[in-house]
Amino acid sequence: MDLRRLFPLSLLAILSACGETPPPRAIAPPPKASTAQAGLDRVMDQTAQTLVALFGDANLDVREGPARKLQFSSPVCVLDAYLYPSAQGKEPTVRYIDARQPSGDDFDRASCIAALSRRAAAR
Repeated sequence: MDLRRLFPLSLLAILSACGETPPPRAIAPPPKASTAQAGLDRVMDQTAQTLVALFGDANLDVREGPARKLQFSSPVCVLDAYLYPSAQGKEPTVRYIDARQPSGDDFDRASCIAALSRRAAAR
């Protein structure tokens, strides 16, 4: 190939890359907490007594040392709430929750809380 023909094309490619850069785009603010996430607040840092008032009696209550797991289930989902004492002598509170479908597949935690709340209200 003839280098005289290649030179103008490469010069054109280099110059086109030197055009104006677009102004920076504004960054969108982070999304507000959805109502689904707000449902987690109903359970996190709560005591066992509060969970029983919210969902009814636990289907499973397991204690292991200072830790406690309460399991609440419905046809829609199963919620495991793990309670740990925050300080010596303090009543254990929920520090972690996990939700799944009865089949074992993952399930949204906040949606499970809502479903279990409806279950307790129907009783």
